[in-house]
Amino acid sequence: MAEISAQLVKALREKTGAGMMDCKKALSESGGDMEKAVEWLRQKGIASADKKSGRTAAEGLVHSYIHFGGRIGVLVEVNCETDFVARGDRFKDLVNDVAMQIAACPNVEYVKVEDIPPAIALKEKEVEMGRDDLGNKPDNIKEKIVQGRIEKRLKELSLVDQPYIKDQNMTIDELVKQAVAELGENIQIRRFIRFNLGEGIEKETVNFADEVAAATQVAQPAPEPQAEAKTEEKPKAAAKAKKKK
Repeated sequence: MAEISAQLVKALREKTGAGMMDCKKALSESGGDMEKAVEWLRQKGIASADKKSGRTAAEGLVHSYIHFGGRIGVLVEVNCETDFVARGDRFKDLVNDVAMQIAACPNVEYVKVEDIPPAIALKEKEVEMGRDDLGNKPDNIKEKIVQGRIEKRLKELSLVDQPYIKDQNMTIDELVKQAVAELGENIQIRRFIRFNLGEGIEKETVNFADEVAAATQVAQPAPEPQAEAKTEEKPKAAAKAKKKK
């Protein structure tokens, strides 16, 4: 694979208006060929999507998705520019696909990496810097390794960085940008929430063996009270006593 220089990435970015990472990926997929990279970006709809990203998107849909069995529910808001696009089947299909993706990704907590609070990144850095496998490495190498691990971890929390469940060769970010190219409007995933059945409820743990034993135990009958002994008079002894008198 041809080495992709920063100058080449910059040139493609200036030519297409696409983001730096998208340009780098386009050049990698195209073997460093500028024209092929431009075509790749156009096919993906990325170049036109980035140009529209600054436009206001205040319309759209709030969509609910309930996974089979009713154990997972999702609410997601996806915005576009006009009500006309929001009411179209193409936009509705996109929103539903996004909701299904959220349901399938239990570790995802934010729409994009930029939404993740800095405190989380700092906490991840503390954890990674203390790992045993970095103990003997020089500080500059350690910093690079830790930074790479942090970036990977943050992407695991980001919805738009997830591989699309229906096509693992593209991310959710690329899926949205394709829709932007087709519909001609800025489209943004604004927010979401996932509901997991029973989440946060403390469940009583019961030992199965004890539960079975309790269910099958036969109640023992209570012991009957002992009858008081009765003193019986012996007729013969009483008669003899009378004769002696």
